[in-house]
Amino acid sequence: MSNPEQLRYSKEHEWLSTAEDGVATVGITAHAAGALGDVVYVQLPDVGDTVTAGETCGELESTKSVSDLYAPVTGEIVEANQDVVDDPGLVNSAPFEGGWLFKVRVTDEPDDLLSADEYTAFTAG
Repeated sequence: MSNPEQLRYSKEHEWLSTAEDGVATVGITAHAAGALGDVVYVQLPDVGDTVTAGETCGELESTKSVSDLYAPVTGEIVEANQDVVDDPGLVNSAPFEGGWLFKVRVTDEPDDLLSADEYTAFTAG
């Protein structure tokens, strides 16, 4: 599965949509979902929580391991995807569609987010 060109990526394997009205959608990449294996539990930040770029804000548990979820930007959580809490397998089956994790009103964005091509090169090396 290729990485959608319109998204930006963190080195912690989260993707970020372009902010619409200041709100961006966050999920984990297909690369990360594949490395995790079958996701069986998702813990997301709560609506109203403030997250900080590069810091943990939740976790994903798979049949193999538990992995921290990192915020790719700083801002306030405006929506958490209840569908992935109820059906964690969406993270594996549709990481760029129904498997998104949360929406954040962005107040600060780091300069080190990667383009799709940069992320592909990062994961290949």
